[in-house]
Amino acid sequence: MRKVYAKIPRNFNIMSITDVEFDEYFGFTDEEVKKLLEDYELSNHYESIKNWYDGYHFGNVDVYCPWDVICHCRKLLADPAIEPQNYWMNTSSNDIVKKIIEKTDNLTTKREIERLVAGEEIIKELHQELTYEEMYTSIDNIWSVLFTTGYLTQRGRAEGNRFRLVIPNMEIRNIYTSQIMNWLKANVAKDGETLGLLCDALQQGNAPKVEEYFTAYLKKTISIRDTFARKNLKENFFHGILLGILGMKEQWAVFSNREAGDGYSDIMIETDDDTGIIIEVKYAHDGDLDVGCKEALKQIEDTRYEEELRDEGMERILKYGIVCYKKRCKVSIYGQSDE
Repeated sequence: MRKVYAKIPRNFNIMSITDVEFDEYFGFTDEEVKKLLEDYELSNHYESIKNWYDGYHFGNVDVYCPWDVICHCRKLLADPAIEPQNYWMNTSSNDIVKKIIEKTDNLTTKREIERLVAGEEIIKELHQELTYEEMYTSIDNIWSVLFTTGYLTQRGRAEGNRFRLVIPNMEIRNIYTSQIMNWLKANVAKDGETLGLLCDALQQGNAPKVEEYFTAYLKKTISIRDTFARKNLKENFFHGILLGILGMKEQWAVFSNREAGDGYSDIMIETDDDTGIIIEVKYAHDGDLDVGCKEALKQIEDTRYEEELRDEGMERILKYGIVCYKKRCKVSIYGQSDE
């Protein structure tokens, strides 16, 4: 027995994700993914798979998350038209993202999350050998856990244990934005007074007050800045913020992207006094909010969204164009029509 024990190695080495030894074995390399897609005749999906599941940096090697690549390839074989999905979305480990979002009362942390979601990098000192008891004891430790669990990756050392951190890909970025939305809804629920004022202003056709209260929400939440998201993604983000806020109004029926007239409206509302509200949300890429509002209102008119609300018995229709740029917004109203 003593001879067997003597042959067992007693000095094990811990390899972290910043070490270069075995770095290519933590995930699929780009060449391996290309070969996999070629073997299964899925090469035309390479760009979307790269955007969604690549971006991790282990040691000196860039790798894809193998779990995501395999899951998505399996789904593509069954349905070639399927869009990339978030295979991490419902895992319990997403709680760590929730933890850092909840720390946004700290303005520095809030700005750092905004930079990350915008595709920029932040520099942090990392501690990769934390005990379970230490994980959530400080904001600095939470950043370290986000890194070691794959919700952040590194783009090189700054100095010492300080690393340049980024969100690796679209899948993980969507997890952040989803948690931001959940955080916003929780805060809206706590502040019933502001919600009531915003909804009253919408129902009364008071565009300046709608602008005032929605701007107040934008200043509180974590924003998407320009450097990362395409215009349609930014519009989706602000659309999601407004939809999340209005969805807390229990007395209203609030619908998103509902087929109406000759297209799909952004947001349609049936209120408790038979007022129908149509909202078209735009993002002003060049910062020109006035032009954006005109385009939004024109789209509402051209596509005849109000027909659906008339069919539902709404007697009064209000049409809003809401245009956002960073933490600013402009609200215009086409007017109300009664028949």
